[in-house]
Amino acid sequence: MAEETKEKWLQWVALTTTILAVCAAISSLKSSSYSTRVQIQTTKEANNWAYYQSKSIKEHNFNLNRDILSAIRLSEAKNPRLQKYLSAKIKDYSDEIARYDKEKEQIKSEADKINQEQEIFKLHNTNFALAVMILQIAIMLSAVAALIKKKILWYAGMVLGTLGCFYMMNGFLLWL
Repeated sequence: MAEETKEKWLQWVALTTTILAVCAAISSLKSSSYSTRVQIQTTKEANNWAYYQSKSIKEHNFNLNRDILSAIRLSEAKNPRLQKYLSAKIKDYSDEIARYDKEKEQIKSEADKINQEQEIFKLHNTNFALAVMILQIAIMLSAVAALIKKKILWYAGMVLGTLGCFYMMNGFLLWL
């Protein structure tokens, strides 16, 4: 009877180790999920900045064309029809430049929003990854405690397991 009572704590070790393993598995899946989201957001952000650059190049081309036409207009002051045509073209180019500038601002705003989402996903991922690491150490301590029958290792595993569960919950809720 004394031996049954003495070994009863091993049943609790098995139960807590199982719970810690489930928490580690959930944390691992969530960490992987958020890692994938970070990669997707990184790709979206890079695409937006490439789009921004293409708009900048087009805007620069319109600037060059406008400047060239402005120079021609100044040098060809004699022909009123040419002056009218050049003025209209210069206005068209100026309108296009303004449009590209507006589009670039929208693209920049969207890229910044994607970057903010990416940072939040990184926080989730970091917390879940930390939870996995700490929970694995806690599981290992509990397993060793059961093997060598030292309760102190199980208690240490429980402390680390609690910390791991805290990081897992923080991964979901982002308290910190």
